[in-house]
Amino acid sequence: MLHLVLLCLLPLALGQNIVQNGDMETMDHWNCWNIHCELTTDHHSGQHGIKVTGRNHYYEGPGQTLNSLKPNGRYKVEGWVKLLNDQDGQLGQKIQLEVSVELNTGKKVYIPVAVFPLARSSDGWIHLTGDFNAPSGGIKSSTVYYQGPAGGINFITDSVSLTPMVANTHWRAESDATIERMRKSDINFHVTTSGGISDNQVEIDVIQTKKSFPFGTAIKCGDYLNGDQRYISFINKHFNWAVTENALKWKWVEPQKGSINLDGPINALKKLKSNGIKVRGHNIVWSGVPFIQPWVKALRGQALKDAVKHHIQDIVGRTKDLVEHWDVNNENLHGFWYQNTLNDRDYNLEIFRIAHQAGPNVKMFLNDYNVVVSGGLTGAYREQAIRFKNAHVGLYGVGVQCHFGDNVEPDPTLIKDHLDTIAQAGVPIWVTELNVATADEHKRADWYETALRAFYGHPAVEGIMFWGFWSNKHFLGEPAALVSGDSFRINAAGQRFLDLTEKQWMTNENHKLSQSGKNFKVRGFHGDYTIKVKVNGKEVPSLSQSFTLGKSAHTVNLRVHQ
Repeated sequence: MLHLVLLCLLPLALGQNIVQNGDMETMDHWNCWNIHCELTTDHHSGQHGIKVTGRNHYYEGPGQTLNSLKPNGRYKVEGWVKLLNDQDGQLGQKIQLEVSVELNTGKKVYIPVAVFPLARSSDGWIHLTGDFNAPSGGIKSSTVYYQGPAGGINFITDSVSLTPMVANTHWRAESDATIERMRKSDINFHVTTSGGISDNQVEIDVIQTKKSFPFGTAIKCGDYLNGDQRYISFINKHFNWAVTENALKWKWVEPQKGSINLDGPINALKKLKSNGIKVRGHNIVWSGVPFIQPWVKALRGQALKDAVKHHIQDIVGRTKDLVEHWDVNNENLHGFWYQNTLNDRDYNLEIFRIAHQAGPNVKMFLNDYNVVVSGGLTGAYREQAIRFKNAHVGLYGVGVQCHFGDNVEPDPTLIKDHLDTIAQAGVPIWVTELNVATADEHKRADWYETALRAFYGHPAVEGIMFWGFWSNKHFLGEPAALVSGDSFRINAAGQRFLDLTEKQWMTNENHKLSQSGKNFKVRGFHGDYTIKVKVNGKEVPSLSQSFTLGKSAHTVNLRVHQ
């Protein structure tokens, strides 16, 4: 097993940088269409960088034609940039490395391969990191270039690399090794017999009755309260966590000022708790413009701050004994309405402070998309998490939404690399919104298994939440479902999920003393256990034991006598 554990420590294998003069010590190979570029001694590394001025459009920046981009190839991207000025009235600028690909068919594909939102000149040198899969099909030409800031924004660039990523053919072994190390502990058995009982008369059943690792699903609160009993029963039987799909979002909770819709959701939270299911609250505020109700959009200044603060304190106060987590400011790499409206780039930190003070025992999360499924924002998410952590505003962990696109197969090489990057922030990761999407339920089963193994087998991941499971209640319908149609058929994907989470990743063993001896060890998955002892094939109820296995080893002492 040692060699498997060591595999987890191996860095991602990278090839040769295909960018020429990536260190930007000269102007060679760099094109500056319609803008002015010159060498400068202001640099991130080496002796020079390239200073970019005379820009009139967001898409203008230095670029380079790539000569060896391969179809379907995976590539790691890095670059450095420093803004030299800011735009009046704007909190910041999005800056990115972009790759454009022209296919032999004439189609053009534009890929934002490394993105950093809300950048300002005061940030100094910004590290752009990301990765991408090149399109399939014949590639006629391709270019990598800087773009993003509004026209009139000047910047300096340095140290660009675009390197092939070698497929991680050991990912399954690495995942299994991490699962063995992180998700299991030793159960040490010490058995004594007396009264003439021999070893060949005694057998011990080691039965895991409940798993500790969170496997959860998004739920519709109304349906969980009063809906189809099969839906309710499936949740209660097969998941130990739930997340509210829409019912706790501010736009749904308070569509008109002062009109609060919380009775149903609160009752659903209580019902979940009574069934032993823990809950993630989703979400307190959401900074994307479409998700903000008109009466809030009409507010400005202190009135807006007061409304936000009141809402946070109210919703967190009402639910703090019913939820374990809150997604605080949803998708704040993509939407900045509150920050922009209040002209305060750090207002997202204030939102967290208020939430943490209102519910200090509730774990507060960032939550965002396209940070694991794709790599363009992965580095920016790591930097956001570090910023929140260092600001001491009550951040517990980061949620990574994982909505794999239509017919997009999860790539375990990229998943691991993205999780490794985000884990550098030093906070736990939860997979908060998982789905794959393909009409073929057998392919869907394979894809869910790949994703689940990649996540469960990563040391920074603390929980995995599906974004629904029944086709009749899933926003994507059948292509993402574990359970199909009016007949409530557990399809191939659902069967695979149950096999993994309730058979392969749970412990159920039988030990005969004549074979195992009186002192033996079981490596068990974390969770609740019942130990049953049989003598001559008949259970002895007085010798049964129950316990919870956590990260530390557990010892079971048994005295078997007549």
